[in-house]
Amino acid sequence: MNFNRRITICNKTVSEDSPVFIIAEAGVNHGGNMALAKRMILLAAEAGADAVKFQTFRADHLILSNVKKAPYQQKTTDSEESQYDMLKKLEVTREQNFKLKGLCRENGIIFLTTPFDEYSLDELDELDLPAYKIASTDTTNLPFLEKAAKKGKPIFLSTGMSYLSEVQMAIETIYKYNKDVVLLQCTANYPIEDCEANLAVINTFKKHFDVLVGYSDHTVGVGAAPFAIPMGAKVVEKHFTIDKSLKGPDHKASLSPEELKEFVQLVRRVEKYMGSSIKKPNLSETKTRVSLQKCLVVARDIEKGEILTEDCIIAKRTGGTGISPIYYKDVIGKKASRFLKADEVIVL
Repeated sequence: MNFNRRITICNKTVSEDSPVFIIAEAGVNHGGNMALAKRMILLAAEAGADAVKFQTFRADHLILSNVKKAPYQQKTTDSEESQYDMLKKLEVTREQNFKLKGLCRENGIIFLTTPFDEYSLDELDELDLPAYKIASTDTTNLPFLEKAAKKGKPIFLSTGMSYLSEVQMAIETIYKYNKDVVLLQCTANYPIEDCEANLAVINTFKKHFDVLVGYSDHTVGVGAAPFAIPMGAKVVEKHFTIDKSLKGPDHKASLSPEELKEFVQLVRRVEKYMGSSIKKPNLSETKTRVSLQKCLVVARDIEKGEILTEDCIIAKRTGGTGISPIYYKDVIGKKASRFLKADEVIVL
């Protein structure tokens, strides 16, 4: 499978040589309050994220009414409340999505939202999303993945809770209809322990799949995502919130507004650290190279006609004059055409 290695998301490009695409995950941290959702858009734009992402679902199409909450949800919200009742209060309507997208456009940030059910997937057609983020909960939902792939938009595919064989099946399902995919390593708990980040899976993905890779980060604080960049991650995603003390399933695993800024800044700094893959002297090194690298000089007085051997030459700093010792074998065996004084720079 040869997925596209260059993907366009609005005015952004995701490729091996492009800047990392940063998704600020608002998720359901608005708590159903659209005023709060709008504030989150402004904060994500101010922080410098490329996109801000919400979640779109219709509880009636997503979940049975008596399903218990996930363990982490029971810790962060009312454990007696059903998962259905919790989600019902967090739904974002079609009209609200349009308003959120408009505010994103006004503030120069890309609007994304994750569809969690087939009804919502079709409803989002009207929004003309530039890409679809598929949550880990649907990595094994092959019919849903096929339907999403047929939409013809780039897909960010999260892989939490999944075996490699399941990721393989998901990728194969999408590939039949869509070649614009970014595969995201993810551990689906909120938050996770540092040892659960499993960034090494990124290398596994690169080994098994010819696809762009990224990381959806649920570690505490700024966390693991910046460390995924040297491993090849071209998309990173991180939850954020207005206030970590708010009621809701994801707040405690999310960045504060200040941490979100720090996160974006650190990602961009790591990108600078990565620099170029071409090994050559930087422009700032050129004068230093002349001053510090060595050239060949005569190790001792050499009489005219004497054959130069290894003990006749030595490398010293000459200020850039002479022959690099990388070519010392070209000097060995030459006959001195005149008397050479110790420390004299050798010139062929």
